[in-house]
Amino acid sequence: MSYLHKCRQLLTLIPRPVGKRYTLYNKDSTSRIRLFSSMDRSDEPSENSGRPFNSAASFRVTDPPNPNWQLRQGLPDHVEPGKSWKAEEEKGWKIWNLSDISPREVYPLLTSCVVPRPIALVSSMSSDGIPNLAPFSYFSMVAHNPPLLSISFSQSPRKSKDTKENILATKQFTVSIMSEPFIEAANITSVDAPADIDEWDVSGLTRSTSIDVRPPWVKESAIGFECELFHSYEICPPNSGEVTNTLVLGLIKRAHVRESVLTASGTVDPAKLRAVSRLGGDMYARIGEGFELSRPPWKLIRDQVISGASGSE
Repeated sequence: MSYLHKCRQLLTLIPRPVGKRYTLYNKDSTSRIRLFSSMDRSDEPSENSGRPFNSAASFRVTDPPNPNWQLRQGLPDHVEPGKSWKAEEEKGWKIWNLSDISPREVYPLLTSCVVPRPIALVSSMSSDGIPNLAPFSYFSMVAHNPPLLSISFSQSPRKSKDTKENILATKQFTVSIMSEPFIEAANITSVDAPADIDEWDVSGLTRSTSIDVRPPWVKESAIGFECELFHSYEICPPNSGEVTNTLVLGLIKRAHVRESVLTASGTVDPAKLRAVSRLGGDMYARIGEGFELSRPPWKLIRDQVISGASGSE
């Protein structure tokens, strides 16, 4: 009996605890692990309780919050949302000196402040060909020339992350963008399973063969990047030689994008991509509304800026 099969059998014996966010269990005799929310929902949900997911595409384009904003206006506090935002200043600010608190306390603070964060679903392989699949929200685009992305790996006191070790050893990986329809399958790959457990099998996601690198990308994803290691940096706290994070820069060799999410101009339509992001704690977010604010050319506002500056002297 395989290790994974034993785990699945064990999950059927574990009672579903009330108050936990998620419960894993084997629904029937099939080999799939299903992920469900175990939040206690009443007939009349409270403001912060879970509600059924609205499967309809939620993205729409609106006007910006203050379409009539003028130079030097700052926060428009005479209308909403600026009026309420300004009023909340009276509550003041809480200040943390991050050098005085532990990393365990810093983590929830920063991950709830720096939001929303895009998520990389990273596929890698060990030198022995063992596959690994895991999501990371310490992830961003770095440059377009050369095309680079970044992923940061926190160093666990128990063991180094398999994804990081695989990338450093083989110099190859893929990044797939996570979207609403397969978020539960992508999330289950974050399980801290032993290195010999195949997250592809646990999640039920489908391997799509890459062209330039060995690791596959996720077929269910609308976007897959084939990457080679461009550079890695070990990060230590000030006045310490202990490595606590590793920053990886990946050179994007090839991009796979579903035709169905492309616009006529060749860019990706956010309403069709339905990408998800990470907030603080266990919270994910979907893209709700967007608005366009163009970058103003200097020649268009130069006279107004200069004349306004002269008038204030």
